Amino acid sequence: MNELMRNLLWLPPQASTLAPKIDNLHYFVITVTMAASILTGFLAFFFFFKYRERHAGQSTPIVLPSVKFEIAVIGVPLFFFLLWFVQGFQDYIWYTTPPKNTMDVYVMGKKWMWKFSYAGGGPNAIGTLHVPANRPVRLLMTSRDVLHSFYVPDFRVKQDVVPGRYTETWFEATMPGRYQIMCAEYCGTWHSQMWGEVVVMPGPEFDAWMVEQKAGLAERVDTAGDDGGDMRGSIVEYGKKIAMTEGCVRCHSLDGQPHIGPTWLDLYQRRETLESGEAVIADEAYLTDSMIDPRGKVVKGFKPIMPTYKGRLAAPEAAALVEFIKSLRSTSLENLPSKEATYDPAKPTQRR
Repeated sequence: MNELMRNLLWLPPQASTLAPKIDNLHYFVITVTMAASILTGFLAFFFFFKYRERHAGQSTPIVLPSVKFEIAVIGVPLFFFLLWFVQGFQDYIWYTTPPKNTMDVYVMGKKWMWKFSYAGGGPNAIGTLHVPANRPVRLLMTSRDVLHSFYVPDFRVKQDVVPGRYTETWFEATMPGRYQIMCAEYCGTWHSQMWGEVVVMPGPEFDAWMVEQKAGLAERVDTAGDDGGDMRGSIVEYGKKIAMTEGCVRCHSLDGQPHIGPTWLDLYQRRETLESGEAVIADEAYLTDSMIDPRGKVVKGFKPIMPTYKGRLAAPEAAALVEFIKSLRSTSLENLPSKEATYDPAKPTQRR
């Protein structure tokens, strides 16, 4: 039945765990609405003859529906609308709650291309995203210029990509193969050609590919020009370099010690209380917003003296800083900078 409905509606293959959920709701809504439309059309055709004018000048009799009839007319459609809502809301909660073991990939949309950077280290890519099959992948996305929308029809995944903030989506591909990425938001002249490709590989094959890519990464330079500069090594190492050159460690300690600003050690996913009394979770969105608008959400006990980095940090640099902060855990202190790498305020900040 699934294949029959999919073919009748000209839907692409179901290549992710989300696709069957979306399609099942689609089938349910389409079936009920089509049945209701056919019934309505049949009744209209029947009434056209039953209540036709039989004598010239004869008025149509007044029909007063019973209370039971009105309850049925209102209650039946309401029942189906609520049923669709319940099913759709359950799927929405599932879709917006990524598993804890996701593989994170940073995505940047730019007229007119998609750029990818692996949070766990790996090659930076333009237009092609390699992922393993049967493993959840979370995409942390932002735009360099205008509003875009990341859309993979075979996965039934579509998420707006907004300038100046991070949005996220996730998927778990189930079938190895190649799947097209589109932009589903008009973004300018070449919007229709803003294509990309998701290459889904079997798990062991992807692991071997990633090891091979990391092995050669030290010898390769990202040639993204003004979007990222030279990015050698992992994105965490690049974030560490940005933290040093931008002077972040003058105010934020990396070892848990009190400083001018909140310590970065164990900051990721920490519950912070703001001056307003509001509590926030220090996730990717909060960390990025704090770089762009540091005085918007000031942590209680600290002064609002941090300058904004809006316009100073490119999207890949902000993403790298977030990954560096995420790497600073109490049980994993090897990412802390050495004494030679500490920031020297006497030296000018080096910017490209």
